[in-house]
Amino acid sequence: MRKNSIKNIRINEEVYRELANLLRGDEIKDPRISQFTSVVAVEVAPDLKTCKAYISVLGDAEAVKSTYQGLKSAEGFIRSQLAKRINLRNTPAITFIMDQSIEYGVNMTKLIEDVNKSND
Repeated sequence: MRKNSIKNIRINEEVYRELANLLRGDEIKDPRISQFTSVVAVEVAPDLKTCKAYISVLGDAEAVKSTYQGLKSAEGFIRSQLAKRINLRNTPAITFIMDQSIEYGVNMTKLIEDVNKSND
């Protein structure tokens, strides 16, 4: 299976959807995981053995660090929940990667608004 095959794209979307539902729901009880955690993207390897989940946390550096530690701690639970929700031959091992693109976008929007206000 090629990396950009239709099957791989569908698996990426399904894992993305279920991972987002897990983080949004009440299943994960770890208090370190911020409520403002979102899944940006998911890349499942063609052999379905590994998965990179790009996670964004809105907040300060301490919130990002504690959320990452909480996700690392809950990795096994998240993988078992994905196995129950998605019917795949192999449930991929998840690697969480912190992505600050949402926070960067919010900061850029704020800067643009500040420039527009000063020009008026």
